[in-house]
Amino acid sequence: MLSNPKRTRFRKQHRGRMKGISSRGNHICFGRYALQALEPTWITSRQIEAGRRALSRNARCGGKIWVRIFPEKPVTVRPTETRMGSGKGSPEYWVAVVKPGRILYEMGAVTENIARKAIAIAASKMPIRTQFIISA
Repeated sequence: MLSNPKRTRFRKQHRGRMKGISSRGNHICFGRYALQALEPTWITSRQIEAGRRALSRNARCGGKIWVRIFPEKPVTVRPTETRMGSGKGSPEYWVAVVKPGRILYEMGAVTENIARKAIAIAASKMPIRTQFIISA
């Protein structure tokens, strides 16, 4: 179940720059345990889904999971062996722009050792360095 926006205002976007640290989405809101990004990157919808599956498999029945990022940026890819000057490629996949400090996933209603294990497995699916944090 890969997620992508139902509709967007424009089909294609510029790449943009990832400068500075996250100013929003960098505090634990819902659960008690969380996975926080330490580097800037694009995280694809496939990577987000892989992390979500890893969390839900390892959290057992009782755990509650919140995914705090959503892939809303389209990434275009040109066809192979295309000559220069034929325009921008068509959208291939969707990414979430993640800056340092952003909370990726949150967990609640589980013990700390189960949360640590589940979040460590989800962190291995991510293309960046992350850290496990606990709300005070």
